[in-house]
Amino acid sequence: MAKEKEKKNKSRGLFSDGISYFRSSWEELKKVTTPTRQETVQATMVVMLMMIIVAVYLGLLDLIFNKLMQSILS
Repeated sequence: MAKEKEKKNKSRGLFSDGISYFRSSWEELKKVTTPTRQETVQATMVVMLMMIIVAVYLGLLDLIFNKLMQSILS
């Protein structure tokens, strides 16, 4: 009999925990704002610039190591 009460209390706890989780999640979602068009464009430009910088850096490293390996192997 005690186990049945314990089971009921546990299931109520899980249910109320789930409700509490979804309520707090909904409250957090209300705080979310979407970026403006200008912010999106600026963020995209920053990402593209960083991609170009990293690509050039990796390309130079590849070129240097390629020349180094060619001089070692020949």
